[in-house]
Amino acid sequence: MLKIGVIGGSGLYGIKGLLLKNKKKVSTPFGKPSDQYVIGESGGTEIIFLPRHGSRHNIPPHEINYRANIWGFKMLGVTRIISINAVGGIKKGLKPGDIVIPDQTIDMTKNRKSTFYDGKEGVVHIDFTEPYCPDIRRILMKAGKNAKVALKDGGTYVAVEGPRLETASEIRSFAILGGDIVGMTGMPEASLARELEICYSGISVVANYAAGIKKKKLTTKEVMEAIGASTEKIKRLLKETFALIKEENSCACREALKEARI
Repeated sequence: MLKIGVIGGSGLYGIKGLLLKNKKKVSTPFGKPSDQYVIGESGGTEIIFLPRHGSRHNIPPHEINYRANIWGFKMLGVTRIISINAVGGIKKGLKPGDIVIPDQTIDMTKNRKSTFYDGKEGVVHIDFTEPYCPDIRRILMKAGKNAKVALKDGGTYVAVEGPRLETASEIRSFAILGGDIVGMTGMPEASLARELEICYSGISVVANYAAGIKKKKLTTKEVMEAIGASTEKIKRLLKETFALIKEENSCACREALKEARI
């Protein structure tokens, strides 16, 4: 059976309509994942859900055990991961409630364990030209049309350390670098999935204007309100996506380690 992993971000702690089978606690060589994996079924496909910040949202972005989370999915047989993130909108025209399917990322994080290969298992340099699986991105865009959920096709996700929000000068700098959206959890999830040859793509919900875009103060309240307003659309999009993903794929994600070892 095809197994698809879903990582839920702020405000998304479950998937409506998922036929719940069981929950599984996983132990990995890299420590404990954020929570138990919720295992369910949708149209003959097994869906394995993990709340990134824990079910009580008690894990801040800089303390998430990203390696354990991704490794746990691999242990459970997941071959695709769809990650939902709350982000700030940098690009002109993006507004709270918009949903972006990013195609690039800029990693500004500093202190995170960002690889499974620390030299003990050899030196590995994965190709990360396309950080998000092009196959899943195409499916997400098609699913959006089918589910009548408007999506922005492409965008550069700037990943920052957190947990503080950004300064106005940082956001101006990110804009100059080509950043469209900013968030605290997109990396190293994407690169870790690639190291395990798992297809990975993101769904980024614009929860607020990034710092300095508007004059008013940024608050966590507005972030949660924006995510809450988009939850039903995300669930419709996921349901349609699950129906479209097939076992076969044409991307290079599953051969990421080929010729990557030294």
